[in-house]
Amino acid sequence: MDMPEPAPAQHDLGGNPRFRCTPVEPDADAPPDDFGKRVDALRLVLREKGLLTTDEQRLNIESLPEAEYFGLTYYEKWLRAIAAVMLAKGAVTWEDLQ
Repeated sequence: MDMPEPAPAQHDLGGNPRFRCTPVEPDADAPPDDFGKRVDALRLVLREKGLLTTDEQRLNIESLPEAEYFGLTYYEKWLRAIAAVMLAKGAVTWEDLQ
């Protein structure tokens, strides 16, 4: 039985010439801003409590639709993934997040 070819996720775009690597911006290594620090702290707490794994976070980031993936900042992608995992596990409700 032939399985349908899965749609490429954002991490599968390396071979696509449309998404060739570009030079790293000088501030790419800058420490996170306050928003990024809070998101990272939330991620650490959830991981320590066994509610979030790196694989779950990564899968949700890589599953973002292309427009969202390229429109969100680094930590916005993290927060979006954390929310998706918490919703999927029933740890929070959509109403909790609004």
